[in-house]
Amino acid sequence: MSAVGASAKAAPRRPRFTGRAAVLVLVLAVLTVSYASSLRAYLEQRAHIGDLKGAIAEREASINALEREKQRWEDPAFVKAQARARFGYLMPGETGFLVLDENGEPLESQTALSDPDDVIKTVPTAWWSDAWTSIELAGNPPALGDGPATEIDGVAGR
Repeated sequence: MSAVGASAKAAPRRPRFTGRAAVLVLVLAVLTVSYASSLRAYLEQRAHIGDLKGAIAEREASINALEREKQRWEDPAFVKAQARARFGYLMPGETGFLVLDENGEPLESQTALSDPDDVIKTVPTAWWSDAWTSIELAGNPPALGDGPATEIDGVAGR
C-alpha cells in the first residue's frame, strides 16, 4: 500500500490559473471596458441635456420679457412717456427746458443731477474727541519734514 500512497502523493497538482480562468478574466475585462465607455457616454449626454435645458430656460425668459415689453408698447400712455423721455417731445402748451453743462453742451438724458445735501456730508464729531486729539498731538508732535515747501499748488517759484 505504500506504493499506492506514494503514487497518489506524487500526482501533479493542477495549476490555479487555467485556460478557462484566463478566458473568464479576458471576458470580464472586455465587459468592464465596454460598460465604462457606455457609462462615460451616458454621463456626457446627461450633462449636455442639462446644458440644453438651461439654454431653453434662458430663451423662454427672454421671450417672456420681450412679450411684456410688447404689451407695454401697446399702452398709449407708455408710448407718450417714451416719446417725452427719448425724443424730448412736448404736449401742446408745455415749455421745454434744456440743461447745459459747464461747457455749454446739453446734458445727456442718462445724466442725473445730484442733491447738494447728499454730495457734501460731514459726520459731526464730539467736542471731547477733538480736545483729546489735540492733547495727544501736543504730547507727541509729528516729526519734522525735509524743510519748508518749495512748491505751491504744484508750481515751483511763483
